[in-house]
Amino acid sequence: MSLPVPTWDTPFGIQLWPIFDSIISKLTNQYFIPSKFQFIIGKTPLSTFQPVALAITTYYIIIFGGNYIFKKFQIKPFILNGLFQIHNIILTTISLTLLILMIEQLIPMIYYNGLFYAICSTNAWTQPLVCLYYLNYLTKFIEFIDTVFLVVKQKKLTFLHTYHHGATALLCYTQLIGDTSISWVPISLNLGVHVIMYWYYFLAARGIRVWWKEWVTRFQIIQFILDLGFVYFATYQKLVFEFLNSYINKPLPFCGDCAGNLYSAYYGCAILSSYLVLFIGFYIDVYRRKSSKKSKIVKSVKGGVAAQVNEYVYVTGREATPILEEQEPKKQVRSRKA
Repeated sequence: MSLPVPTWDTPFGIQLWPIFDSIISKLTNQYFIPSKFQFIIGKTPLSTFQPVALAITTYYIIIFGGNYIFKKFQIKPFILNGLFQIHNIILTTISLTLLILMIEQLIPMIYYNGLFYAICSTNAWTQPLVCLYYLNYLTKFIEFIDTVFLVVKQKKLTFLHTYHHGATALLCYTQLIGDTSISWVPISLNLGVHVIMYWYYFLAARGIRVWWKEWVTRFQIIQFILDLGFVYFATYQKLVFEFLNSYINKPLPFCGDCAGNLYSAYYGCAILSSYLVLFIGFYIDVYRRKSSKKSKIVKSVKGGVAAQVNEYVYVTGREATPILEEQEPKKQVRSRKA
């Protein structure tokens, strides 16, 4: 029996989209059929601004209100380590699944039509990709639970963490209603980072130390640099095509019009730019300032035996958390090498 051979049309050797379509249709009892999904403003859940704004507002009320209540009444922090592990492994699996399905759609599109077509053509706004964009959009609301864990475990809430979650949900919404074909660039890069990021959190919750934790933040920064390169390019094409060349004597060079509306482009440029600045600041604060407590792996000595403590840094703002506080008192911290 020969193994499936990858081709430009089937990058993984077999067509994964029909399999995904069949599985999800059966799991939802035909309520959600990926191959028949259509994003219709006003009909699709979370397709209008009001419910999106309500969901994001509720998120902030819960986390800041909950944080205030815990501190006001001096409620003992919850551990919830088992639930935290489940949460992270679920998000890792979802991210990997969506990423693989997007790669399957994008490789033949780029191979046959070119990169500019894939990021700017209205024909690149395909039904399977829109379905995957929407499913990724829904995960942004699931990721709100990240902050709930911080609140009940009484970890510090930073601006980067709380801002990042709310802004990303709104960013995904603006790109969906704006029909921006370039959406696959930031989404696919973000999914790739999330596969690594949530896997790291899962390992950290298990008490497993890894050498590559600093690369989680580095990948975030690299992601936003690539995002902005593509998004600024596409926004420039749109501006030149629609406005600039109409008001100047010597036309500016450009490749052609880019799909999507300008409001979505402006929001994408602003949010992704702010992410890059904030994550670079976070990286410097945590990993490059030697005086910062967050940049050190703490070692505690108890009963004459050194107990290694993991620097549990969440890339969007978690503080260093000793693994010994998260696990059973006698559980040893394991180390994983490359």
